Amino acid sequence: MANSPSSLTTATARIVDDILDGPPTVEKLNRALRYLAKWRTELLSNTLEKREGSIVLSGPFKGMNYGVRASEGSRTARLLGAYEASLHPIIERIIANPPDLLIDIGSAEGYYAVGMALRLPNTRILARDASPKAQNLCRQLAALNNVADQVEVGGQVSHADFAICDTTKTVVICDIEGAEDALLDPVAAPGLRHADILVECHPSKAKGVTDRIADRFTASHRITRIGRTLDTTGFPDWLEEYSDLDRLITLWEWRGGPTPWLWMEKL
Repeated sequence: MANSPSSLTTATARIVDDILDGPPTVEKLNRALRYLAKWRTELLSNTLEKREGSIVLSGPFKGMNYGVRASEGSRTARLLGAYEASLHPIIERIIANPPDLLIDIGSAEGYYAVGMALRLPNTRILARDASPKAQNLCRQLAALNNVADQVEVGGQVSHADFAICDTTKTVVICDIEGAEDALLDPVAAPGLRHADILVECHPSKAKGVTDRIADRFTASHRITRIGRTLDTTGFPDWLEEYSDLDRLITLWEWRGGPTPWLWMEKL
């Protein structure tokens, strides 16, 4: 006798039916495909945690206890240690030359804030996110990894907050879904000229933002543009039993469009 479908599966089927209701269109099929892929990542995430636990398997934060839900995006890529794999060399460069202060803007549940705290025990970490839910998850993740005293969780950042960069060796990590266009302005926030900055740009939400930000910092920073890549280093052996599609879905980060990064090192 077949097992009854889970509540997640039942809800997903209902939503996909609603999406596909009426005359077929490419847009509807794309929405349904994306929703089904998210459903599949949830199942794979549950399987991954059941078989491997909540410890990150590879990457710069290997060994971190990622025992919270992702506040946005897929959890599987984080558990595998493959999340934003193209940034791994930059993360290692930051760790090799430790800052006194790291400001993580758009810190979500704390994957970077807590991961960097583990790798940089003498660095002060400011985790900043506008979402109270994300702040609570970040506090939980910091406590799970025994860095709650090092990771200072708070809300939104203003231009004035970057004044600390004038006198403190600082790295800024910024991922704020298009709001980087207004925040990362060295005229309004001159302290940014003295910080190294790693920023995810969202041209689908703010057209031309990648070039605009790069242009603002050309005189004060050495700028590297970073695209996307995939890393299967953290794949456990048992994933060989799964289809190519499932293996790809474990690496999918739920992005709906390009999200290039800029690594801007002060001159």
